[in-house]
Amino acid sequence: MPPAQHDFISLPGGEFLMGTDSREGFPADGEGPARRVQLSPFRIAATTVTNAQFNEFVRATGYITQAEEAGSSFVFYLQVPRELRDAIRQHPHGLPWWVEVRDASWQRPEGPGSHVRGRMDHPAVHVSWGDAQAYCRWAGVGLPTEGQWEYAARGGLQGMRYTWGDAMPSEPPCNIWRGKFPHEPAPGWQPGVLDAQSGPPNGYGLYNMAGNVWEWCEDWFTPDYHRSTLALDPLQDEATGRRSCRGGSFLCHDSYCNRYRVAARGSNTPHSSASNQGFRVVAP
Repeated sequence: MPPAQHDFISLPGGEFLMGTDSREGFPADGEGPARRVQLSPFRIAATTVTNAQFNEFVRATGYITQAEEAGSSFVFYLQVPRELRDAIRQHPHGLPWWVEVRDASWQRPEGPGSHVRGRMDHPAVHVSWGDAQAYCRWAGVGLPTEGQWEYAARGGLQGMRYTWGDAMPSEPPCNIWRGKFPHEPAPGWQPGVLDAQSGPPNGYGLYNMAGNVWEWCEDWFTPDYHRSTLALDPLQDEATGRRSCRGGSFLCHDSYCNRYRVAARGSNTPHSSASNQGFRVVAP
């Protein structure tokens, strides 16, 4: 079976202003200082990798994800049926809204009783950095560097807070938390991912560069990123124990995690997986 097909957008690269000097970010994340960065031309997928694409990979290779090997993954508690979550007694320290669900994986996003059937256009989730790399090797693609990701997410808008501009409309144009986080979703809104091609694209034709799912990057994560990486095609390739991810997810909210801003950064251990973690790919 041939590798999955991607709708790539060709970007010219060149110089852009990366990072931010704003105080609304998280100092421990190292969102700045803002600086001029030069990128070589590259191509980036218009959407995150979908369940349909990831399914092609699994069928062709027999690959077993790290969540499937471990026998569990993390799911936001309101995505889990009450009877199932009431039986779970352990939660990650300081994050009581996450539950470790047995058999949760990309095929069963909310654990037993759930399935990706009918959701093949959704982003593939519960995908670790290692899983994403395995997919990339099969498909002949790669994960974006943080520089590539941020350049693409800005959609040609230099120095703006969001992928669409500087202001947040009353109705957010991205899939982020609606309501009071984490226990009171707004009426009519359910916590979870939407189709990978949902919502308006940014100026480059890229979908969901903010919200929906966190997207793995190639770089190792360090708060010193903007001071330690080169200005030409920057890449943090020195191991730090955590990999960078960008874009925020459906769980982001101003009161807790406003990391759907373009310059915002996140990280996780390379083997970690969750119901809001996916990935996007690039090619030369």
